[in-house]
Amino acid sequence: MQKIGWVLLAFISTTLPATATELRCGWLKNPTPANWLLTDRDATWTIGAQGGYQAQGMENIPSLSAEQFVRTNGYYGYGCACLEVVTDSERQRIVRIEGGEALELSVCSTDPDLPAVRR
Repeated sequence: MQKIGWVLLAFISTTLPATATELRCGWLKNPTPANWLLTDRDATWTIGAQGGYQAQGMENIPSLSAEQFVRTNGYYGYGCACLEVVTDSERQRIVRIEGGEALELSVCSTDPDLPAVRR
């Protein structure tokens, strides 16, 4: 009986998807309430959509100082950050935010792999 348990555990562990944490850096956008996006060199990742999808760990989005944040709509706008995340690449969504760090705007604005930010 114990052998069957180990075989079953081995089978389950090989069939479940791995959830690896990735470091993604780029433009962190909060254009309107509850709408969050991260645009990096690979894609624009949805973090949250007002009235809909919200990634786990939203409280782990780093705070951006006034010098690191460009307001484009009242209190809303964009900054530059690196986030430790789990993604769903098929849907271009961030599933979970583990942590993050705010960066100077110049880090993103001078990165040739990032698109220019759209206001």
